[in-house]
Amino acid sequence: MTDRVAIIGAGFAGLCMAIRLAQAGVTSFTVYEKAEDLGGVWRDNTYPGAGCDVPSHLYSYSFAPRADWSRAYPLQPELLRYLHDCADTHGIRPRIRFHTEITSAAYDERAQRWELRTADGRTHHAQVLVTAVGQLNRPKYPDYPGLDDFAGTAFHSARWNHHHDLTDEVVGVIGTGPSAVQFIPQIAPKVRTLRVFQRSANWVMPKWDYRYGPVHRALFTTAAGRLAFRGGWFAFGDTVLHSAVRGGRLGKLVEYLCRRQLRTQIPDPALRAKLTPDFPLGCKRILISDDYYPALARDNVEVITEKITRITPHGIQTADGTEHTLDTLIHGTGFTATDFLAPMTITGRDGRQLREHAWADGAAAFLGMTVPEFPNLFLLYGPNTNLGNNSVILMIESQVRYILSCLDTMDRDGRREMEVSPHAFASFQRHLDDALRATVWEAGCSSWYKTDTGKVTNNWPHRAARYRKLTRRPAPAHFPAAADNRDALTPEDHTGPL
Repeated sequence: MTDRVAIIGAGFAGLCMAIRLAQAGVTSFTVYEKAEDLGGVWRDNTYPGAGCDVPSHLYSYSFAPRADWSRAYPLQPELLRYLHDCADTHGIRPRIRFHTEITSAAYDERAQRWELRTADGRTHHAQVLVTAVGQLNRPKYPDYPGLDDFAGTAFHSARWNHHHDLTDEVVGVIGTGPSAVQFIPQIAPKVRTLRVFQRSANWVMPKWDYRYGPVHRALFTTAAGRLAFRGGWFAFGDTVLHSAVRGGRLGKLVEYLCRRQLRTQIPDPALRAKLTPDFPLGCKRILISDDYYPALARDNVEVITEKITRITPHGIQTADGTEHTLDTLIHGTGFTATDFLAPMTITGRDGRQLREHAWADGAAAFLGMTVPEFPNLFLLYGPNTNLGNNSVILMIESQVRYILSCLDTMDRDGRREMEVSPHAFASFQRHLDDALRATVWEAGCSSWYKTDTGKVTNNWPHRAARYRKLTRRPAPAHFPAAADNRDALTPEDHTGPL
């Protein structure tokens, strides 16, 4: 049996694709999920304080608004419950094959369909393949010597050990990124000593989180009230925060808020110096927290900026020769975000593998979704579709709408394949590279937005509104109907979609 569509992943992106397919009347599709349940990043990240740094009314589907969010920024349990509710309300759960890990997918040119292989050796087929595995799904561990020598308890924040009690322990945390900013304030009051190993300081702006009260809840029972909150936060992200990542004047407001919070919450000049970034605002992800700095200012917390040289059986050794003894080591070191679709092997025309052929110099895709020589393959939350200034759910919904338009085009024109032209792809990449050079991500700092060679593969350099406009519908010139026209150059290809 061949499905019309196969979806890999049952997180925010995969569920959005599945729900919209069902609403469009497409009944032949399957969602493949390697885990035992849906939820993606919000299923896996259960560390203390795990939550979203985008407001709840913006970090949700436009077609599934929720009136009873408990607070401005939802925590992990509430987000996971939202995804479960969406899947159940729209009847998607029976479409999901849990405990089914797709290890490879190969395009069969004769049959014009994708062949998917699972970890247990089974084979499935689909005309169209949609990957929805996300950018933040594989934990990244530090590569320090002696990593496996540590004799105490060690775990990654994305694989939190809830059976281990940190009370009265000496705990070390490597990393001060988005996850660490959330769990450090939660564990600092419980441990005897918390040693935070910081490679570089980050910009931290106020979160201003709060619980919704009766007035808010009454407002959110109306569509106008929910839309006002959603639209307001969207506008703030696409103006003020977008200006920050472009190095614009409005971004100075964000920088002022960050510096003011650091000055007021960290009275110790020596500690404040350690926590002052040495790179432009937005070069790395801007962190959002109200309680991170107060946690670092506690008497039982040490911020260590000496370079780590190795992990020892008893703790961490730094470049000054000090061995910092630890009972527990927590890796808050993020994810292998630039290794898109890993560890799956994706094979297109003529046996070409995606990572070795098209992505030899880093992941890239036309509008972040599709690649020449890989027909009927669409990526959700793919290369250069992450946002540093707004909600990625907006991007995902735009991509899903675009893919549905591609399916409609195939049905209308009687086509078996949709494949972007090489020239449209190349033109898009040129425009994208030019736009990225104008952002603060090119300022020289290291971040999960970049490959080891410095190529920014994760972020979208323009406003979210611009992406939505570009993905309104597929342009015929970008998807020549006949295979022998795949190399045809058109005027649209010269200018690209940007």
